[in-house]
Amino acid sequence: MIGRQVETGFGGIIDLLCIEYNGDILIVELKRDKTPREITAQVLDYASWAKDLSNEKITEIANRYLGDKGPLEEVFKGKFGTEIPEILNEHHKMLVVASEIDSSSERIIKYLSDSYGVGINAITFQYFKNEEEREFLAKVFLIEPSEAEYRIQTKSTSKRKPPLSYEELQEIAEKNGVGDSYKRIVVELSKCFDQSVTTMSSIAFIGIMGERKSRNTIFSILPKESDSEKGVRFTVYIDRFADYFHIEKRVAIDALPSYEKKAEYEEWAGEFGGGFFREEEQIEKFLANSTEFKQKGTNFS
Repeated sequence: MIGRQVETGFGGIIDLLCIEYNGDILIVELKRDKTPREITAQVLDYASWAKDLSNEKITEIANRYLGDKGPLEEVFKGKFGTEIPEILNEHHKMLVVASEIDSSSERIIKYLSDSYGVGINAITFQYFKNEEEREFLAKVFLIEPSEAEYRIQTKSTSKRKPPLSYEELQEIAEKNGVGDSYKRIVVELSKCFDQSVTTMSSIAFIGIMGERKSRNTIFSILPKESDSEKGVRFTVYIDRFADYFHIEKRVAIDALPSYEKKAEYEEWAGEFGGGFFREEEQIEKFLANSTEFKQKGTNFS
């Protein structure tokens, strides 16, 4: 989040202004109850202002909101584990959050997304408490996020190349002779981390960490740099890996089949390195350890 109650140049006030890992801007409009009929027009009006925000203006808004927690560049690196993109706001998106979406808004949002690839979506939430007084929050997207993103990429005129799909990365791994090993690692690691995302060359596994619930890249698999002789290439932020699984750093390193430390990185990223999975036995051992770390949060023997 880079802004709250952000005034537009048209007299409106955006509830929340956010930036995504790829530099896209996200406008979030919050409604405690059922959405009013005019909500779609309202959020589109905000978007018409946000679409022209420059890098400089976005940075200004963010730094004003972040205050002592800033600047934006450092917060971005700490949150996403990568440098902030050179070009921001290539796309802008809109998200309506409410306890219920009225039928008119639902039809309009689906129409804009289906027909024109407009980056608009809605999410509903419900609060529950069971007999044991445990609290739950359920959320449902009107349009599945991956499908909404696909429509943006295929129907927009953006010059930015989209990330490769999971299927395309799998094809690269198969072409390089490590298809089966790559697939097994990806499937099992997806159970150990909070999320995975694809880039133009890799699949990155994300962990949500710390009091600020930062979304950090921890482990990546790179099929383009893999082959049948060397094995499956991986990179890892080893300090984050240890922190995420609540293990000692030496235990994290011992869990890897090979590990070569790279040049020192800035404090926000910690130590960075990588290696190769060359044998099936190495893969099985690493996946078993990772699963145990996830389940127990204790050192493996």
